[in-house]
Amino acid sequence: MHKKMKIQKDKVVAVSYELEVEGKIADKASSEAPLEYIHGTGMLLPKFESALDGKVAGDGFEFTLSPEEGYGTYNPKYLIDLPLEAFAIDGKTATELLVVGRVLPMLNSEGQVVQGTVAAVEEKSVKMDFNHPMAGKTLHFTGKVESVRDASEKELKEGLHGEYLPKECHCHKGEGGCCHKGEGEDCNCEGDCHCEGSCEGK
Repeated sequence: MHKKMKIQKDKVVAVSYELEVEGKIADKASSEAPLEYIHGTGMLLPKFESALDGKVAGDGFEFTLSPEEGYGTYNPKYLIDLPLEAFAIDGKTATELLVVGRVLPMLNSEGQVVQGTVAAVEEKSVKMDFNHPMAGKTLHFTGKVESVRDASEKELKEGLHGEYLPKECHCHKGEGGCCHKGEGEDCNCEGDCHCEGSCEGK
């Protein structure tokens, strides 16, 4: 009888699951479209991966992660008031983006892209929450291991979806000669892409 492959480092694992937070389903992946990852490479929460160690395809799982084991405790220091001017595009405040609950990519002092959630919009400022949306939450997972296989050399080198490859910087001109860069790409478009004319409203 063929022995089933166990989950261990460098195995490609597919799982279906439901994540329950505060009595509600916060996230899920079906058996038709499971979450796939390379085990032991830090793609998922360490405690999530360790809970699946040694399991085989067909095994069910259920476990609970404390905030410390999940996305950390909630830190009020990451709730920051920013002036409205910080949300200006070509001198005009992008009020259509300032909706409570909306997640916006922003640059921190090191020039890195960080995700912040609009917590409140005041007359002259915006309160942004840079805590992870699941910070301070207890995470209850239930699910099933759908498949386990060896990762290819290409997958180990480049990632399942090429996530280990260096990100290329794409600067291009859109309507009206406005400069844009690929979403989520931390690069400087100045120099090789010059804006022509006004970009307001584009």
